[in-house]
Amino acid sequence: MEREASELNPLREGLRLERTPEPSVMVIFGASGDLTRRKLIPALYNLARERLIPPGFSVVGFARRDIGTERFRAAMLDGTNQFSRSRPVQPSIWETFAQGMYYLQSDFADADGYRRLGQLLDQIDRERGTVGRRIFYLATPPSTYSEIIRQLGASGLAHPTQANAWSRIIIEKPIGRDLVSAIELNRQVAEVFTEDQVYRIDHYLGKETVQNILVFRFANGIFEPIWNRRYVDHVQITVSESIGLEGRGRYYDETGALRDMVQNHLMQLLSLVAMEPPVAFDANAVRGEKVKVLQAIRPIQHADVARYAVRGQYGPGSVGAESVPGYRDEPGVSPNSSRETFVAMKLFVDNWRWADTPFYLRTGKRLPRRVSEIAIQFKRAPHLLFRQSAGELEPNVLVLRIQPNEGIALRAGAKIPGPTIRIRSINMDFLYGLSFGVEQPEAYERLLLDCMLGDSTLFTRSDEVEAAWRLLMPILETWEEDPATDFPNYAAGTWGPDAAHALIEEDGRRWRRL
Repeated sequence: MEREASELNPLREGLRLERTPEPSVMVIFGASGDLTRRKLIPALYNLARERLIPPGFSVVGFARRDIGTERFRAAMLDGTNQFSRSRPVQPSIWETFAQGMYYLQSDFADADGYRRLGQLLDQIDRERGTVGRRIFYLATPPSTYSEIIRQLGASGLAHPTQANAWSRIIIEKPIGRDLVSAIELNRQVAEVFTEDQVYRIDHYLGKETVQNILVFRFANGIFEPIWNRRYVDHVQITVSESIGLEGRGRYYDETGALRDMVQNHLMQLLSLVAMEPPVAFDANAVRGEKVKVLQAIRPIQHADVARYAVRGQYGPGSVGAESVPGYRDEPGVSPNSSRETFVAMKLFVDNWRWADTPFYLRTGKRLPRRVSEIAIQFKRAPHLLFRQSAGELEPNVLVLRIQPNEGIALRAGAKIPGPTIRIRSINMDFLYGLSFGVEQPEAYERLLLDCMLGDSTLFTRSDEVEAAWRLLMPILETWEEDPATDFPNYAAGTWGPDAAHALIEEDGRRWRRL
């Protein structure tokens, strides 16, 4: 008889508390694209492998390419073997999982395709017991969102027609290109779906360390009392990428780092760090507190953009001993592009907890390392007793590492062994893998499962999206009206332009060495 994992590994004791959803169907629009084979199907396979979704769960791929169900299954098996966290695929589990996988070819604007989709969903309901429970996943370019949503409404697929049934829609970022387009997309969605049916996904919120921010803050009495302006000197949030465009040159040259990373990922991290304790750990309470943070951020006026925001674009250089081209030499990029690949910002949250405490944000491509972290730097303690021996003792810093090596580190001062008082900074580290002895699930696994369960806590609400856009619009508009004249202004493999260092150093602080 097979033993439970918790018996084999006592570190896993108490971890199996997950709920299993009822059988449902996920319709993936744009299923022939990379997102489906790299992320979505591997995530669903791992959920099946962990027995977190029932055998009746089904997937319908809906896309323009005419590949048929068998070729679709084969392509998804290949993708899962390449990109799943658990490799190789176990044949018996895959065979059971793939029995519920279908493919339907249609243009996104073809009403007949949605009619045929409805017929297929009815067939799956009868054969696999999904009883009208449906998730529609928009894994397509944002330009197609409006048409797909309109067709789902016109075909009657957006609303359940039987007892115990439900319909939900997952929308990938970006939600609009600016405030106006975000408001318009939210309006179009609201014409077809109610807000509780809508799941705006940001995969960063599915990462274990991001979720652990709330647990770390609100489940430990020693941290919450010092999580405020009295004890925190400043906060740094870094999302650094060492990669370039990876074939996305045309898309990225229309988007840039401010839209691609700051409006969603970095704003999400900032709001989780700065939010007040919610009255309950449920979707409305948590997301309500996050919105309050975004609304409390001090507005940046057009005339002040240069004081609070820095942009950069990488030139030729080397990353990891490999020579790489500059941004303007990447395929699909205009040779005179003024699109930013790096952003650094200084923000203030004007509320009782954080007044006058700066939040420094930075993100960029072709930086030296792939790192995502939140660093809370505390104010210096008076070193009157140890003035002669403290040397270069640095302030206490609490670091939440999101990737890689997910975990938490606390830097503190300690005495070096010996007959004299000498002090040095030490790190106290917690790593997920070592502490729990269990492989971390991918972000999409958690988020897809939450959608099946009807839990929208880790998804973004419409007013949250609009609040983030409203904050960034003066920066976006200023940069669009006044293209940069000094691009490229940092070499690939360095930590951004000189102006980014000046942004924080003029306050007597410096970016963390990563």
